[in-house]
Amino acid sequence: MTIPGARPPSPSELVRVADRVTFLYVEHALLSRQDSAVTITSDRGVVHVPAAQLTCLLIGPGCRLTHHAVMLLADSGSTIVWVGEKGVRFYAAGRGLSRSSRLLEVQARLVTNTRSRLAVARAMYEIRFPGEDVARLSMEQLRGREGARVKRVYREHSDRTGVAWQRRDYRPDDFDASDAINKALSAANAALYGVVHSVIVALGCSPGLGFVHSGGDLAFVHDVADLYKAYTSIPVAFDVAAVATDADDIGALARRMMRDVMVEERVLEQCVRDVRRLLGASQDDPEAEAWAEIVALWDGGSGVVPAGVNYGDDGPGGLVDW
Repeated sequence: MTIPGARPPSPSELVRVADRVTFLYVEHALLSRQDSAVTITSDRGVVHVPAAQLTCLLIGPGCRLTHHAVMLLADSGSTIVWVGEKGVRFYAAGRGLSRSSRLLEVQARLVTNTRSRLAVARAMYEIRFPGEDVARLSMEQLRGREGARVKRVYREHSDRTGVAWQRRDYRPDDFDASDAINKALSAANAALYGVVHSVIVALGCSPGLGFVHSGGDLAFVHDVADLYKAYTSIPVAFDVAAVATDADDIGALARRMMRDVMVEERVLEQCVRDVRRLLGASQDDPEAEAWAEIVALWDGGSGVVPAGVNYGDDGPGGLVDW
């Protein structure tokens, strides 16, 4: 039987996640498809975006998506994230195109064992404190060190930009009720979360199985995003607050500046490396496994047997076409 529609691209035809554009935020527009590009139509005209070059598409208020646009993004392995006004509230996410569960199984095994979970959490803190030995510190001690580090980062950027800093004041029900620096932080962090979420899904991991954070459906996203805030979203937020006027759209300014910083700092590539290293995966051809066509059946022990085979009473038969 011939399946109608365009043939989905093979894994070898797709752009690696680490080499893609970080994110694109769209609001008040119609998203459709023309050939291999997503078309974005608004009162300012039409823009064509190559789907295979896009990591994460942030869909804001006032958007309409055609079936063909979503199908193209899914075939291209681009994650779609639906967000609220200004891009600061997460509503839902579309599925990535990872075809292997190996990293997910490793992640689940590590997070459900207290010792291995602590080891991964310590490895995350080692990234934050290069050159320091945190192997013997408890989670309580690590949280204290991290809290002091974050306060120091906020203070340094406050002194650098002259923007007053009191405390983090995020109001998810009223974005405009916060001051300029907190609005910029919310918008910058939302962009960072969207990109990290896309990498995690693209590699076949679970956004909800966190090692430091726990209980939320984005716990692992918060774990990984915290590795980069000190040199991405925090300095960006202070830079935005330092130059923004009352007439400026702080959310838009923060997103544009985050886009540039994430390209300069190569956050996508670093995120792929960090996730795989934290889960103990090989760094050789990091996405080959994620794209591999692997379908198997659990054998009841520690191994698997091939799927698509009829295991009847008379022994394995031919391939089964369900």
